[in-house]
Amino acid sequence: MKYVFIVGALVTGLALPTIGAAQGAAKAANNSLGTVTLSTKVMADGKPLPAGTYQVRLTGDEPKPGAGQSPDAEKYVEFVRGGKVVAREVATVIPAAEIDKIIKNSKVRPNTSKVEKLKGDDYVRVWINRGGNNYLINLPTGAAPKA
Repeated sequence: MKYVFIVGALVTGLALPTIGAAQGAAKAANNSLGTVTLSTKVMADGKPLPAGTYQVRLTGDEPKPGAGQSPDAEKYVEFVRGGKVVAREVATVIPAAEIDKIIKNSKVRPNTSKVEKLKGDDYVRVWINRGGNNYLINLPTGAAPKA
């Protein structure tokens, strides 16, 4: 009987790390907003982020809301390349029902994304529409402002 207990405990002990890794991978997949391609170098969290393709995913962290701001108005996102987090930035979260009040030009269809340079080429906007929310990430290009 002791041997059955010891073997059972050993098997359970070996299985738990595998289960935890699988749950971690599933959580990361569930937090994925999608993949975007940046055509130019930008700055994210004050550090250079080279041009390239990145997976963008939500983190569990939120910036402290400003006065009168909804606690869900901003979320931190990570830019992942080759399985490694290479940058982190704040995304503004706008529910689909409210996007028409804010953005007047062409919008991003559900479950798609768009990367665009903003007027003056000083910023790149990463716009992801996923799960009923629009995530807007404005990244400075580091270009000198035009006079």
